[in-house]
Amino acid sequence: MKKLLLGDFAVARGAWEAGVSVAAAYPGTPSTEITEELARYDEVYSEWSPNEKVALEVGIGASLRGARTIVSMKHVGLNVACDPLFTASYTGVNGGLVIAVADDPSVFSSQNEQDTRLTAVSAQIPVLEPSDSQEAKDFTKYAFEFSEKYDTPVILRITTRVAHSQSLVELEDRRETGVCAYERNIAKYVMMPANARVKHTTVEARMERISNDANAFPVNRIEQGSKDLGIICAGGVYQYVKEALPDASILKLGTVWPLPYSLIEEFAKSVKRCIVAEELAPHLETQIKAHGIKVEGKNLFPLCGEFSAKLIREKVLGQTVQVKAEPVPARPPVLCAGCPHRGVFYILSKLKLNVLGDIGCYTLGAVPPLGSMDAVVCMGASIGMAIGFDKADADAHKHSVAVIGDSTFIHSGITGLIDAVYNKARVTVVILDNRTTGMTGHQNHPATGKTIKNEQTYELNLEQVCRAVGVQDVVTVDPGDLTATEQAIKSALQRDEVSVVIAKKPCVLLTKKLYRGFKVNERCKKCKACLKLGCPAIVNGKEGITIDGSLCTECGLCQGVCKFGAIDGEVQ
Repeated sequence: MKKLLLGDFAVARGAWEAGVSVAAAYPGTPSTEITEELARYDEVYSEWSPNEKVALEVGIGASLRGARTIVSMKHVGLNVACDPLFTASYTGVNGGLVIAVADDPSVFSSQNEQDTRLTAVSAQIPVLEPSDSQEAKDFTKYAFEFSEKYDTPVILRITTRVAHSQSLVELEDRRETGVCAYERNIAKYVMMPANARVKHTTVEARMERISNDANAFPVNRIEQGSKDLGIICAGGVYQYVKEALPDASILKLGTVWPLPYSLIEEFAKSVKRCIVAEELAPHLETQIKAHGIKVEGKNLFPLCGEFSAKLIREKVLGQTVQVKAEPVPARPPVLCAGCPHRGVFYILSKLKLNVLGDIGCYTLGAVPPLGSMDAVVCMGASIGMAIGFDKADADAHKHSVAVIGDSTFIHSGITGLIDAVYNKARVTVVILDNRTTGMTGHQNHPATGKTIKNEQTYELNLEQVCRAVGVQDVVTVDPGDLTATEQAIKSALQRDEVSVVIAKKPCVLLTKKLYRGFKVNERCKKCKACLKLGCPAIVNGKEGITIDGSLCTECGLCQGVCKFGAIDGEVQ
């Protein structure tokens, strides 16, 4: 059966068909949907981890124990996971371990434009790169076989266009692979110096073997066309090349690290002009030229941004296509109407404070009309930057704050707060607690009290966490109460110590969000339309509400707000 799937959904389907048992991730556009989709499968244990480093460590542990495992993240998330990543290259795997990484050319939803292939070269980890949803599924399945055959983690690299574009996918049944037997092996898995020195030579030999074998891999293929022009490409760029240069010969690479050099050399010799077309860094071009193969590349194409068929046609053939742009009004991104963060940024702007910001939807506090953010670097950096402000300027703490979201605080802000207390910094930290991971589409995190499958779990108390690391001054306010919020921030700024203000109010869009498997509280039982309509969320004889918008229209719970006023945050 064929089905139209997003690239992310196709990766998830491929993992499920390959018999994956464990999936871990921290949400990050454009990779989020992979793990969200896997959470729908009962055969797969899925989790939102506190950050990408933890997610990969969970994946390594599951692989070590013998289970096929997939860990998903965006390109900047791979930076967070690099510590375990580089050593996992040395230890190898037991069950197959695939790391799905989504790059973001043209920086649609990221703080930098980064090329995962360069990280893979440094880590000595193989990379597969699909061009459409069918390949996303097929390459994911292939990646698990690849991982186990060569005893290595494998990176599946996708880009925004592949992740968020739809194409037809042939669905197949799941193949249960079971769990590989675990055998204790200190030389393989314990990376102390004596073992690591030996494993480094093993890794180098492994990469050479893969490079040689890759010449015959089915994912690398030559499509014969004109001998006047040959294009070497991979991933989404292949689609642009096919449209722009239909008569050209093409070497389509599925393994973009290590490379099949004999195949590349054969192809280059078969055409009069050989060009490497690749987005972002000249990874393929550099490696190919290093092997003495003559090609063109970044002398034609830009180093930054996405490609298009139009760009390739212009750069290769010199054919300029005039496109008349329609006069569409600009719609710059802004915080949503009713967003609880608006009150905080209004106060920060009013007080004319220096605001050290962080990664999340609240980064939009930097743009008009609020215009209240001075710097954004990476997840969790706001607190560290505020410490730096304080240490560089004795009066900085009186007119500067760090702003960080609840999910981001858990991801990588807690260590910064520990540093602030430990090193006697004078900083004010504002935690914007909107009860969700808002920027990537309302994913749960440890402070929501719900797992990826909306199962009830321990709800991390952010106020208690702050006090536990030594913060004495912790205040929780409703950011809708502007007077109380302003007073709390002013009071914190006057203190010569670490202060935390938690601005706690659910994201306004949570009332529109559809959820699975909530238990109905007393406030909702007066309606009971969910029971009358045969709600499928009634589990173990308990009443529930449904995510299915086609049901429960009588009470309106499927829209997130029932007619009796019980919002999602109260339906627990």
